[in-house]
Amino acid sequence: MSVAEERPVGVAPVLEVRGITVRFGGVTALQDVSLEVAPGEVLGVIGPNGAGKTTLFNVICGFVSAQAGTISWRGSELGRIRPHSLAGLGIARTLQGVGLFPQLTVLENVMVGAGRFRRARLPSALLGLPWSDRDEAALHDRALATLARLGCEDVRDRLPTTLPYAIQKRVALARALVAEPELLLLDEPAGGLGAQDLSELAKLVDSLGQSIAVMLVDHHMDLVMSVCHRVVVLDFGRVIASGVPPEVRQDPRVLEAYLGREVEAADQGAAIGAGDAGG
Repeated sequence: MSVAEERPVGVAPVLEVRGITVRFGGVTALQDVSLEVAPGEVLGVIGPNGAGKTTLFNVICGFVSAQAGTISWRGSELGRIRPHSLAGLGIARTLQGVGLFPQLTVLENVMVGAGRFRRARLPSALLGLPWSDRDEAALHDRALATLARLGCEDVRDRLPTTLPYAIQKRVALARALVAEPELLLLDEPAGGLGAQDLSELAKLVDSLGQSIAVMLVDHHMDLVMSVCHRVVVLDFGRVIASGVPPEVRQDPRVLEAYLGREVEAADQGAAIGAGDAGG
């Protein structure tokens, strides 16, 4: 994987997070966290387990309320964010798992994500009026085109639970992309993927990041460092480093707080393996 090209210059951020603090009882999950992401940019957010990455996503999406700080969208400060309003704003998110509806087909799952383009009201849909039929056909075509973009059109009539996990992840991503978001939040998109699927994901994220804003949380450092223009590192809810991937990779605080722990764990594993072989 190659390192992503430099972030766009002179482009206003679509999302700005300023001084966000979140406490759960006596535990501080986020402390004075600030970041921004612009169209045409992929921003990586990394850190050890429990560093606050998913909490940050949940604040942006309105699932968690912050005790301090502000979130601005397209230059305007948002008040209370409600999850059901995200698609209308132009924000889409994938989950750590897949989060697909098991009783719906692949195509129906993706059509759910296209709901922001639905024009027919519920009574019209229930009555099966011609306007509703045309609306449904448009959503069908939009969902099918998105599945084709991700190479999943051949499984459109399958139930998600009958598909390999990697294909389910693609379908979940299709459901997010069909809404044509301005900001895409990817929460552990590489989780459970093999090397080939990981390579294809990197190409997809790289292509997406050329037009929209993408925030990526993942533990696969090769993926993060190759597709992200900038990386923000969290540890115990605080931003300890921020910059372009080569700088972040060499930052002593990052090596100690995150990357160094992986190396230490790998070294311990190798030592255990050597001990077993010697025994």
